[in-house]
Parts: sequence; structure tokens; C-alpha cells
Amino acid sequence: MRYLPLTDTDRDAMLAKIGAASVDALFDDVPSDLYLKGPVEGLPLHASEMAVEKHMRRLSKQNLAAADAAFFCGAGAYRHHVPASVDHIIQRGEFLTAYTPYQPEIAQGTLQMLFEFQTQVARLYGCAIANASLYDGSTACWEAVAMAGRVTRRKRVVLSGALHPHYAEVVRTMAKFTEDRIAGARPSLTAMPDDDGLIARIDDQTSCVVVQYPDVLGRLSDLQRIADAAHDAGALLVVVNTEPVALGAIEAPGNLGADIVLGEGQSIGVGLQFGGPYLGLFAVTNPKHVRQMPGRLCGETVDADGKRGFVLTLSTREQHIRREKATSNICTNSGLCALAFSVHMTLLGDKGLTALAAENHRLAAIAADRLAKVPGVTVLNDHFFNEFTLMLDGDARQIVRDLADDGVLAGVSLTRLFPDAEGLENGLLVAVTETTTEEDIETLASALQEKLS
Repeated sequence: MRYLPLTDTDRDAMLAKIGAASVDALFDDVPSDLYLKGPVEGLPLHASEMAVEKHMRRLSKQNLAAADAAFFCGAGAYRHHVPASVDHIIQRGEFLTAYTPYQPEIAQGTLQMLFEFQTQVARLYGCAIANASLYDGSTACWEAVAMAGRVTRRKRVVLSGALHPHYAEVVRTMAKFTEDRIAGARPSLTAMPDDDGLIARIDDQTSCVVVQYPDVLGRLSDLQRIADAAHDAGALLVVVNTEPVALGAIEAPGNLGADIVLGEGQSIGVGLQFGGPYLGLFAVTNPKHVRQMPGRLCGETVDADGKRGFVLTLSTREQHIRREKATSNICTNSGLCALAFSVHMTLLGDKGLTALAAENHRLAAIAADRLAKVPGVTVLNDHFFNEFTLMLDGDARQIVRDLADDGVLAGVSLTRLFPDAEGLENGLLVAVTETTTEEDIETLASALQEKLS
């Protein structure tokens, strides 16, 4: 690709076209204290490649890596073991180098993989149809809200207060450009989710109710009851799942009345990378809604000789159909991450996923029991899968920072997730997976006891 430099006149013309006063105005949403005010500290403006590499390696050692610490961070992105065979398979040249792999004459393997990925997601979610993936869970959440508006022809959206705040923020941001009205709520620090309060906010103008399962505090709602209330009002139930491993232990949302199920697929096959690439999963229970789905679907067919084959069946994006008919501006799917998910799911099988979920919950139960014995610590949840909330006798955010200095990554403080909410200062979200050892749990318990004494 050629590099075509811009002149000041070019930049001025583009800024005038979009109504921005300056290039800096394009970054107004970035907090000013996060701007780099000058060169990277200690890095000279000119140096050899070897010198730069050495310096950057020295800087990177200031990080505390997940693998080098007792690690309990989750909140939508989880550290699971990914078998080496997953990485080996996805790096085969047929998959890794394929670009626009949708021409059926040259890409039957990729199309078949997408078909099988869709089947796995549909079975995991208890749904009829899944698409070939979206970018990540949070943008998939907005796509579900937009889809519900198309199906119901309504514009009022009820968000659970226990929906992951980043997902809720994506919905609010996108709703600025539509006529959707977002009815949110504050998170409640109760042992069980406030299902009664959520149901009370549903009315005959509601297009959908969005609830997370398990929710951001690790609790489990009565989905069937919420689904009944939503359907009685003519609304759809949208269920968000950020930890797909949980579905090896709890009932699939599609079997409990959900109309649209979406989530983040990173836990299966895709490593924890603190910012992506991630994998958006999306499925619906009613086949009649398939043409309102975002993204693309791969289908199975036969050729003129009756041989089984796979084709890109539906792609409701504006590149393929008229812009006014497009359901989404999502242009592609997370193909390589979807492949990793599919390979890992295939290696696990039904029994493997169930066993993995059981091990996650077993270790989480051990952690909750041990941490509850620490003076100054209370476990909030009555029920949980592999993530739960602690209430501490002290500011959780400061305690997390102090423990990180001691080599323990204790979890995610609620004030980091909800910086503007009051009364959450002492809340700490703790996640446990199969990568957590009982020694790690004891390390966290001892560190908390010392810090709170």
C-alpha cells in the first residue's frame, strides 16, 4: 500500500467537512490526563533498533503479568487455559492467511468451520440460529438492542442495573444516533438481583429488556420470570453472557425464554489479552427473526451434483444489499477468533465443557468459603458460578492497588467499573477459573487478612 502524505490544506479541508475545529478535537472523549504530553520517559528521540528494543523490554518489566501472580480478575474477560493444539490449528496457512474467504469454490474449509461454529453457539445458548460472530460482546449488545427495535417497532430499552457497565455504555453511546430511549438503573448490592425492580420498569413501549446472566456481580436472575413479564408487554428478552464456560453448568438462556442471546466468547479458545481481539457471539430463538439479525450467516447446501457444500447464506450489511435495507454496519466477523473458539469447543465436547465448568465452580466455592472467613470480608452473593462480589472493610480500589504492589491481583473493584456510582467503594469482584490454584486462594486470603487487620 502506498503512503500518501497529507498537506495542511488537506487536513483543513477534512476537518471543515466533518465540523471539527482541530485534529485534537477528534480526541475530546479521551481524558486529558491520559494524553502523552511528550516523548516516552527515558526514550531518546533517536536510537538504534536494538537500543529501542532493550528500553521497551525494560519498561515492560514494570507490568505484573497474570501468569506471574495470584490472579482473580474477571469482570467480562477471563483467564482460562487454552490448549496448545488450538493455536497450532488456527495458525495453519489455510486459515491464517485466507482473506475474504467466502468464495465457495476456494474456501469450503472456512465456510464449514463457520457453519460448525454457528451450530456450537446455537447449542450453547439454547437458540435456533447463531451468526458467524461479531466483533465483541459489548457491540453485540447494541446490535441486539437495535434488532429488538426493528422486530417490535418500539424505541424504549430497559437495561438491568447489573448489566456490565461497559456494555451499557456502548448501548447509550450508539443510542445517541438513533431515537432509542434507554432506561437504565443503578446496581444494587444485594445477595440476589433485583428482578422485581427490573420487571416493574417494563411497559407497553418497551422494545427489549437487557439482562446479564450471570450478572456483573456474579448473581443469577430468574430468567423465565423476566421473560414472561417482557413477553406479556410485547417486548423481547435480550440476555448477555460474558462467561460462556458458565453455560456448561447452568441452563442455557434460550431454554429460559430469552429471544436474543449474545455474549463474549473470549473464554473459549481466545486468550486473555486485556483489550482484544475478542469474539462477539449472537443467536436468536425464533427463526422468523433471522432476517433481522446483524452480521452474516453461513449455510449448508448441495451443488448441482448433489454434493454437500457450504455458502455464505445471509449477509445483511450495506456492502451486499441496499444501505436502507442493511440491519447493521458490521462489515465482517471475528473469523480467526471464531475458529479458535470452534477448535477449543470441539476439543472439549459436551462432557469436557461440563467438567471444565464444574472445576471452575468447585474452586470458586472453595475461594468464597475461605475468603468469607477473613475478618472484614463478607461474600455478597447467595449464588454464583465462578465470580462473586466481596464487601470489604475498606476502600476496595486502594486495597487492590496495595495488593498488586505485593504481587497479588485481587480482582476488580466496583468503583473501577462504576466510577460515578455511590456506595460501591467497598465492593470487590473476584473471579476464579481452572487456572487458579488452592495455593493462590490462600495467598489472596492471607494478603487480605494482613491488609484489613
